[in-house]
Amino acid sequence: MSVPQTLSLRGGATMPAIGLGVYQSTGDEAVRAVESAIAQGYRLIDTAAAYGNEAEVGAGIRASGIACDDIFVTTKLKPDDYGEESALRAFERSEKALGVGVIDLYLLHWPMPKRFDDTVASWQVMERLLAEGRVRAIGVCNFNPDHLEMLAERCEQAPVLNQVELHPFLVQENVRAANAARGIVTQAWSPIGGVNRYWDSGEDPLTHPTIVTLAEAHGKSPAQIVLRWHLERGVSAIPKSVRPERIAENIALFDFALSPDEVAAIDTLDQGRRGGPDPDAR
Repeated sequence: MSVPQTLSLRGGATMPAIGLGVYQSTGDEAVRAVESAIAQGYRLIDTAAAYGNEAEVGAGIRASGIACDDIFVTTKLKPDDYGEESALRAFERSEKALGVGVIDLYLLHWPMPKRFDDTVASWQVMERLLAEGRVRAIGVCNFNPDHLEMLAERCEQAPVLNQVELHPFLVQENVRAANAARGIVTQAWSPIGGVNRYWDSGEDPLTHPTIVTLAEAHGKSPAQIVLRWHLERGVSAIPKSVRPERIAENIALFDFALSPDEVAAIDTLDQGRRGGPDPDAR
């Protein structure tokens, strides 16, 4: 089965299906990771104001020798900056720190249902930034279907993308279905289940016998099997690493395929268990 290396966002933008995540990457390590990823063929880099490394991401892009316009850059507005005036100031800080010109995709980092008026005000700022051409697309992170409905009732533009925790132990079928119904691309953070290693003491998806057996059958690593599973399901993924060899491995996904039965076998690993925060708890 062939899967696309790029995904189309509503409104005309095109985004690579696989990108580099930089959560917890700091300082020179973050710069080197971004530079290495671009050298390995990555053209999507995902960061956030809350990560504190937007300047390093920008530096890594410039150090790569590839034009900024050829790199798809995503960053996010952190909840501490929600609200009309604070959201605009925060965007300008991100814009300056990245130094890449127009930001390709700007996201709300959390739905914040307990203070949704601020979420709406921030989204309306993002709609203005889109209309002014300061961003190419806008989207959200960690929105459940009811959060999407609440936003749709009060705003003009629908998100083009919803980035959520998604891995074999948290398949998020209801979120994917709600996204698809609204023409929203689903993107996975912690796509290989790393959140289960650094936030939770639970089982690691990469050591599950189903994943290990498929890796052996295809001559691939467990991480490559899981990332290919995302692609087969039409999901974008942003695996995080600072190791050049792992960065290279995570994008080497287009020379093999999983059968529908193999995809379904991974689907059955769903435990409905989050490693990260519950979006409804904020």
